[in-house]
Amino acid sequence: MTAYIIRRLLQTVIVLFALSFITYGLMGLMPGDPLDIACAANPRCTPENLDLMKKQLGLDRPIYERYGKWIFAFVQGDLGYSRTYRQPVTTILLPRLLNTMILGATVILVSLLIAIPIGVLTSLKANSKFDYIVNFFAFSGISAPSFWLGLMLIIVFSVFFKWLPAGGVETIGVEATQGTWAYLLDRAKYLVLPTATLASLTIAGWIRYTRASMLETMRLDFIRTARAKGLAWHHVVTRHGLRNALLPVVTVVALEFPRIASGAVITETVFSYQGVGKLMFDSIIGNDFNVAMCSFIITACMVLVMNLVADICYAYLDPRISFK
Repeated sequence: MTAYIIRRLLQTVIVLFALSFITYGLMGLMPGDPLDIACAANPRCTPENLDLMKKQLGLDRPIYERYGKWIFAFVQGDLGYSRTYRQPVTTILLPRLLNTMILGATVILVSLLIAIPIGVLTSLKANSKFDYIVNFFAFSGISAPSFWLGLMLIIVFSVFFKWLPAGGVETIGVEATQGTWAYLLDRAKYLVLPTATLASLTIAGWIRYTRASMLETMRLDFIRTARAKGLAWHHVVTRHGLRNALLPVVTVVALEFPRIASGAVITETVFSYQGVGKLMFDSIIGNDFNVAMCSFIITACMVLVMNLVADICYAYLDPRISFK
């Protein structure tokens, strides 16, 4: 197992270098260079001044030289400076990353607590009224666009009932005026609608995965053997059926967290939630090169690491799996 993890970590480093180089090159080809924009806004800027600034910043060098300089600084912990926010990238990125991690962890926890039990129940009561009702809502959840669902939740719970805030992360000044518990409750209040939007989509898909996997597993020979030995039904379901049925679900769950962390751009934009997804989108639109690149590297790293976590979970759930 140790050799496998080391080998996978080395592969992760190679893939990250390749992805970062490709992304660096693509972003360098984007129209609207920051220096061109700054020069166009200054009537005193001449083409000679623009060429001089590009030479001083090394933007006239070949792409591989510029990438080598950037990746060398990145490995040393120098993430650069944000042109849009006029702050170091680390100062901007870390709070956004924390917000996205909190949102993602909340969505994963809520989805697991709801989707797995319901998926198991629907598989055990296949083709019943309960199964049909759950499948109807699951298909509805999968089909509903996240931006539409988010807007509907805002209209109902923020505009009509006025129970929850329509967007943001926290109420300004709440921690300083009311204490830690009030601050945590305030943050939880702002998490409800984004979590409900993302979790509804996630729960719908996980219910379908769990149901299909459990149906297939409960038909296998070792389940009949366990029942023939006289084991209690709940032991057959939980210790034999569910444990084996979770193998394909693990992959979906492991890949869901980086998807939420990076791909919830629409949801974070709808609710003005200050996370990595919204930061990446704003940085690309604003041509904030350093912020966009660092956000992408962190996102890619999360995807690769969670793939490794999924493989390790396979060995725990099914001892027959070997990584030799």
